[in-house]
Amino acid sequence: MPSEQSPAPSITRRLLPSVLLLLTVFGPISMDLYLPALPALTEELGAVTSVAQLTVTACLIGLAAGQLIAGPLSDRFGRRGILLIGIAAYILTSVLCAISPSIELLILARLVQGLAGGVGIVIATAAGRDVFEGKALIRFYGRLTVIGGFAAIVGPLLGGLLNTFTDWRGLFVFLAAVGVVILVITLRMFAETLPADQRTRGGFGQTLHAYRTLLGDRVFVGAVLNQGFLYAALFAYLAGSTFVLQDIYGLTPQWYAAAFGLNSAGHMVCGYLAGRTAERWSIHGTLVVGVVVTGLGAVALLIAGLEPLPLWIVIVSLFALSSGVAVTAPPATTLALSGYPQMAGTASSLLGMVRFGFGGIAAPFVGVAGALSILPLGVTTVVTVLLAAAACLLLMRRRTLAITRSPAASEAAGPHRR
Repeated sequence: MPSEQSPAPSITRRLLPSVLLLLTVFGPISMDLYLPALPALTEELGAVTSVAQLTVTACLIGLAAGQLIAGPLSDRFGRRGILLIGIAAYILTSVLCAISPSIELLILARLVQGLAGGVGIVIATAAGRDVFEGKALIRFYGRLTVIGGFAAIVGPLLGGLLNTFTDWRGLFVFLAAVGVVILVITLRMFAETLPADQRTRGGFGQTLHAYRTLLGDRVFVGAVLNQGFLYAALFAYLAGSTFVLQDIYGLTPQWYAAAFGLNSAGHMVCGYLAGRTAERWSIHGTLVVGVVVTGLGAVALLIAGLEPLPLWIVIVSLFALSSGVAVTAPPATTLALSGYPQMAGTASSLLGMVRFGFGGIAAPFVGVAGALSILPLGVTTVVTVLLAAAACLLLMRRRTLAITRSPAASEAAGPHRR
């Protein structure tokens, strides 16, 4: 990546992309690492299952809200300071989760843990926009998608492995230790990516103005809504895959983990390929392909809900759904952020908030007919994909993209060109 950076990049600058990718992991992995221990947690704290599941919901809400808060703050005060505060808060709340004596305190701690975890996601996305442009930016967002898929694989599997050695409290201690490692790496390797003269001014009023500017841009709104609805389909899949594959089709936990891992691997590979395809072929074309692939998977799930289908068709459908969403992420993120280098944090925060927020709203719908019906999952995913396709119409009139400038122009612009 040296060609996309300054002529003589330091070691810190060369390692920055890896640090940014690492920052995207600790938020999402917090959401599902402890899931294998959730039954034991429920029993130890004397909670009912529905209340214990609020620990997942609280973290998801926190991840969405944390991005909404941290993004504008990082535009005003810089990326590094806000990031360090977020990581420190993550470590403290992970410890608080580990020592929580009641389910109520655990739910509150999980909410704050999510808020802190969301900081890493939005800072990584915004700092990437600070440092990269042109094809390098598309490539970077493709790698963010890959790392997200990797976290989806590692979270439950690592949690299950650790749960053989420790209880649920130990899992939160592990998350705190991960936070400490990330804090040390950040202190050593993450230099400020947003110079003081390029930060926003004007406080809360300026933030509201930035929101009005972004929400008045049909391309930004189209890209964000597209991702919100597609991530709603993805979160519906995450919420419903367990009962579809285990309760309906009778897979053992081991085979379910294998199927889940296959789909997550597809998410990673397709996210990487989408970044390369958008870079070399077409941003809009790659986005449309991703929506179509997601739609095919959703329609197949709807058919499976109306008429029983073989297991392999359902697994392929889930694979298409997850992989299609991954294909859309790099081009949609590029479309949303490429036009706003001066407010990348605010733009990133809205994108992340909508992704997690829409996902949190859609996930409960997959269980409305009980654990023995695929139909709600099929209906939810088809509806959300149709809405995502409709959002693409907002993108059709944009004739040019700053992001498609020639490689020579991108290289000449340097890492911080505004």
